Amino acid sequence: MQEILKELETRRARARAGGGERRIEAQHSKGKLTARERLDVLLDEGSFEEWDMFVEHRSVEFGMGEQKVPGDGVVTGWGTINGRLVFVYSQDFTVFGGSLSEAHAEKICKIMDQAMKVGAPVIGLNDSGGARIQEGVASLAGYAEVFQRNVLASGVIPQISVIMGPCAGGAVYSPAMTDYIFMVKDSAYMFVTGPDVVKTVTHEIVTAEDLGGAATHTQKSGVADLAFDNDVEALLETRRFFDFLPENNKARVPVRPTKDDPERLEPSLDTLVPANPNKPYDMKEAILKIVDDADFFEIQPDYAKNILVGFGRIEGSTVGFVANQPMVLAGCLDIAASTKAARFVRFCDCFGIPIVTLVDVPGFMPGTAQEYGGIIKHGAKLLYAFAEATVPKVTLITRKAYGGAYDVMSSKHLRGDLNYAWPSAEIAVMGPKGAVEIIFRADMGDARKIEARTEEYRRRFANPFVAGSRGFLDDVIGPATTRPRLARALAMLRTKKLENPWKKHGNIPL
Repeated sequence: MQEILKELETRRARARAGGGERRIEAQHSKGKLTARERLDVLLDEGSFEEWDMFVEHRSVEFGMGEQKVPGDGVVTGWGTINGRLVFVYSQDFTVFGGSLSEAHAEKICKIMDQAMKVGAPVIGLNDSGGARIQEGVASLAGYAEVFQRNVLASGVIPQISVIMGPCAGGAVYSPAMTDYIFMVKDSAYMFVTGPDVVKTVTHEIVTAEDLGGAATHTQKSGVADLAFDNDVEALLETRRFFDFLPENNKARVPVRPTKDDPERLEPSLDTLVPANPNKPYDMKEAILKIVDDADFFEIQPDYAKNILVGFGRIEGSTVGFVANQPMVLAGCLDIAASTKAARFVRFCDCFGIPIVTLVDVPGFMPGTAQEYGGIIKHGAKLLYAFAEATVPKVTLITRKAYGGAYDVMSSKHLRGDLNYAWPSAEIAVMGPKGAVEIIFRADMGDARKIEARTEEYRRRFANPFVAGSRGFLDDVIGPATTRPRLARALAMLRTKKLENPWKKHGNIPL
């Protein structure tokens, strides 16, 4: 038995060594952790249970038969984050550049299958050169097997991808189908075709960083949700983010004990909205003062900044926030903001996370660029998402709610459960100035008359009481009382049950 145990430890040591000391040093020299070091940071100490440590590839082409490393370039298994179960895979760039082989893919599929069976999230740490070319179509088949599982798991268990190195070609589509993508600055990149191919085909000269780096995908494309300075920060923030998510679509949202009184008043909110309706203010300040302990995890903060999305807690329970941001483009809805918010709303609805919507929206962004880009269809995505959602929905209009954008932002007409407004709210088809210029076009030459008409319109329509009189608002509340009113609303809605008509699935305007 001692000999067998000794051989076991020898084999384990060989597997843990990955691609060897030289390649590990090369990984460290780039400021990157190894696959196993990353799991040590991500998971609770001593909680990791590894699977398939001894798996090797089965390829014999191009001399691969003589090059075998236990584990085959990916570390898989399960562990806990703050005591909650999670399945993980961490690609090892020191072994064949983390390239995906048939065996490599089978390991990932195995933990994804098990995660579905037990109802636990999956976190993938991606650091791979792509498909293993020596295996040809077998590696492509491996990718497709992973993709299929991504699709089946979507809306059943949360899936998070952390891009910590290269992720190119077919490798990008698995992260693209997961719920959230985090990237590490200066060492992670994602693209379908690399700079060399781009140069050959389109004659564009571009660096890997500009083509698919963290800044590109968090600021321009919107493919990634967050970017972090280094491996450790990315993994620690992933741990923090994980605490907001339920384990699966049948589990309740997690609750974290808090000493922040749900009945806490916030008098500073009474002066947040400026008297001048054209003057901006920071909606994020409102969110931070509403949530427990000013703890708000913002998603995609550098993309479509005219809308805010992210997670906070009220009475310790996770809540998803969607909010127009008057500081950027006056809070208008454009293509990017609509798709950003729609995806977030659909995620919350998948996993039973209540949605609080803070509204200050003057309308949809006008212009040929938006119309040619399909603002009609993209704006309809957000409309569809809110209308389809059956989770508790609480809406608060802080200032402007004009035109179709009022309808889209979780209005009462889209099955909003509780719809509140501050006294500063203006709910109308359009702003007073634009409305008067249309209704009283004949008086356009008389500035004094137009000014009087504008003031009359503002007094009669640009307030929350007309909507309140029709029952489209449930109450007009004092800003200082916002946190306790939201807390009571969400507490009342915890047992809400609502089902959509049976269907295979809807046809969202993609």
